Amino acid sequence: MIDQIQPAQLAAWATQHAAQGPTVVLDVREPWEVQTACVVAKDFELLTIPMSTVPVRLQDLPRERPIACLCHHGARSMQVAMFLAQQGFDTVANITGGINAWSSQVDPTVPTY
Repeated sequence: MIDQIQPAQLAAWATQHAAQGPTVVLDVREPWEVQTACVVAKDFELLTIPMSTVPVRLQDLPRERPIACLCHHGARSMQVAMFLAQQGFDTVANITGGINAWSSQVDPTVPTY
């Protein structure tokens, strides 16, 4: 099952799954998007892997840790979260609203685009 969480719920979701290790936020946006607006890792590990390269970089993702996927608005990250679940990753979430919602809920200094 893929949890749907708002950016403001990430800390609580991470705490809920803390026994599995530190949460990984997987930003699947394109490099230019990450340059435009990026989250600051706080109490989680941030990995940036563009959506198109996730299949060939599965070995770079820790299967045992919780992974919350992030994109611009939540559609690409949902596709990646579903893909990870199909590949046997147990604890996966989609950050609904993406970086856009992150800016309004968590950190207003993150630019919107």
